[in-house]
Amino acid sequence: MDTMQLRTFIANALAEDLGWGDVTTSSVMSGGEKGAAVVIAKADLIVAGLEVFGEVFQVVDASLSCKNLKNDGDRVVRGEIIAEITGDLGNILRAERVALNILQRLCGIATETGRYVKAVAGTNARILDTRKTLPGFRILDKYAVTVGGGHNHRFGLSDGVLIKDNHIDAAGSVAEAVGRCRGKAHHLLKIEVECRNIEEVREALNAGAEVLLLDNMSTAQMKKAVALAKGKVMLEASGNVTLDTVRSIAETGVDFISVGALTHSVKAADISLLIKKNG
Repeated sequence: MDTMQLRTFIANALAEDLGWGDVTTSSVMSGGEKGAAVVIAKADLIVAGLEVFGEVFQVVDASLSCKNLKNDGDRVVRGEIIAEITGDLGNILRAERVALNILQRLCGIATETGRYVKAVAGTNARILDTRKTLPGFRILDKYAVTVGGGHNHRFGLSDGVLIKDNHIDAAGSVAEAVGRCRGKAHHLLKIEVECRNIEEVREALNAGAEVLLLDNMSTAQMKKAVALAKGKVMLEASGNVTLDTVRSIAETGVDFISVGALTHSVKAADISLLIKKNG
């Protein structure tokens, strides 16, 4: 997201929140009061999104100063100060909610991703995100995944061929769907096929697929798919992956594990912005 896109994104978020004005702040503050606020972690987390966080304050008031005391990727513990904002107190309050919403979401994604990455440490499996992102937030959500140590799957439908169950059912078979893509997709695109069972794994391998997505398979089925693939194609496990199951999935020998929960239902990190008393 370039600067113009980022500022447009932030402006839309602020317009949604501010409406025709912050009636509370305008009533409480006489205008022009100067001071500072600190951003505090209320739980252990991985920091992500500080650049966007600071930009929100700049869009509201270019004279506001946001000093980062931590960097994206830093692990902080409860009670640590992440950043400090100084300047017009009224404008700090007007920017607060939008800035925190973004920071809390991105820190939440990075922190949860870090848990999954830690759970598969020592295996060859990489943790991937999915397209199950909040609309309008995709580039930010996926950035936060990388901060947490994960890797990005395709950003959008134009990035690669992924033949899913509905494509297969619409085409009539795995082989037919792969054949059609082979005839139309350009030579730089790999063809990935979602396989619901071992029979579809065999069919996809015979059809020349280069990546297989093992959808909601048991670990026993995954191990069988790994044996059938013999290292000739990459294997991605997907479907109902949790922190309790991700290690056993990684140990089957798959190359990637995609986790929709990293972005589609992540819990926002607990972070507060507090005005310093007496400025």
